[in-house]
Amino acid sequence: MRDTNHRQPVRRIVICGGGTAGWMAAAAISKVLGKLLDIKLIESEEIGTVGVGEATIPTLTNFHNVLEINEQEFMAETQATFKLGISFEGWRNVGENYIHSFGTTGVDHWTAGFQHFWHSGVQRGLAGDYGDYCLELKASQENRFAHLPNNGMNYAYHLDASRYAKYLRRLSEPRGVQRIEGKIVRFSKHENGDVRSVVLASGQEIEGDMFIDCTGFRALLIGEAMDEPVTDWSEWLFCDRAIAVQTEAVGAPVPLTRSMAHQAGWQWRIPLQHRVGNGIVFSSRHLDEETAARQLMANVEGRALIEPRVIKFKPCQRRQTWKGNVVGIGLSSGFLEPIESTSIHLIQRSVIRLMQMFPSDGIQQADIDEYNAQCNSEIDHIRDFIILHYHVNNRTDSQFWIDAREMSIPDSLRHRIELFRETGRVFRIPNELFAENSWIQVMLGQGMMPKSHHQTADLMGDEELKAFLGGIKSRIDRTVVQLPTHQAYVERYCGRPDRGARAA
Repeated sequence: MRDTNHRQPVRRIVICGGGTAGWMAAAAISKVLGKLLDIKLIESEEIGTVGVGEATIPTLTNFHNVLEINEQEFMAETQATFKLGISFEGWRNVGENYIHSFGTTGVDHWTAGFQHFWHSGVQRGLAGDYGDYCLELKASQENRFAHLPNNGMNYAYHLDASRYAKYLRRLSEPRGVQRIEGKIVRFSKHENGDVRSVVLASGQEIEGDMFIDCTGFRALLIGEAMDEPVTDWSEWLFCDRAIAVQTEAVGAPVPLTRSMAHQAGWQWRIPLQHRVGNGIVFSSRHLDEETAARQLMANVEGRALIEPRVIKFKPCQRRQTWKGNVVGIGLSSGFLEPIESTSIHLIQRSVIRLMQMFPSDGIQQADIDEYNAQCNSEIDHIRDFIILHYHVNNRTDSQFWIDAREMSIPDSLRHRIELFRETGRVFRIPNELFAENSWIQVMLGQGMMPKSHHQTADLMGDEELKAFLGGIKSRIDRTVVQLPTHQAYVERYCGRPDRGARAA
């Protein structure tokens, strides 16, 4: 039986693999614990990265605050633009679109969320579209953006993933991270089953106390060395292929990621300052690769800058992402398609969680168990949220969408759907990524209207409710009309990294 409690202090960290995952890990560990640790990162120029995680969610700003990153410098270096949400086009039905924004909508009462007052207003003919009461959503529709006082605008970024990794490398190396060029060809293990070292093609052997597996889908350590199996979610998430291509920018970048549904999946469009990231995600059971590639290239704007790249994947998660002295971060730990731009967030959460539980005095099974329990709980909630987009639809144009609507779904998701459909209520589990308003926006956007609402909303008379809703909408409209266009703001803000004050 393998001893999982190791009293030997952890001093030597070996990060296997670079890319976004490897360098995010290196940047955070070196910033927090760099003075106490020997940190090595091994990557090979021969091995490419998947590199499609170019859209993010607002939590990345918190990560950058920890790293003390200058936002203007970061955006200039990665050719980033701002992002206020995701435009879901054709998901509910062909020709029907909605936006999942990063903002809050309306004003809640302590007894009931804003959606109950809005629903009462709809029934009385007093309310507009649910999105009319969200600043970020209205700003994205008008293609406007600015930093507002008191963090009054929630936002994320579109970024060049390759440049982001290089940018983080420039931050990490002065903090003590040693980058080693080389391809890992094998590993050696201790008698207790932990990894002792990795060996490069050059013959160089690198020992460590803890290994962070950022080798992507190869999962060289957490998958091969530690033989950790995955939980397969293909019964709920049919898509198992993606084709990615970069194109030249031919228009002003919008502060939205576009997610355009097609007959067997969806297509993304991510606008950067210097180019556009494009890709198609699809089910190989419902669409062949050749047809998918033609469909992608027929629906891009601008000249292709690279040859389209096919990415095969399985929607899954390692049952344990920390096993022994190996922690899998990024694609090595599992994969959820990037429909809600969670790829970089999951890397960030894994890194931060590891920092919070870092085994300085030796690896303990209790830490491993807690880490894995938190990872599994978080990914299950995100999985359910992604399944929601597919399952709740009104499309009848293809078998893919019919199959998604008719499939059996996890009980945890079924409960959320039934609760909202019957009562208009939503809930947030502690530490869950997506807040109530995200669930509401997607459920309404996918065509699910609650049958009822909280009776508190009916205590307002027509004039009072009309004034309440109208006041929220008017304040948002007044703010949006004063905002500069997104492109103008990006050009001004990213023109020079040392430019001090944020525009209002």
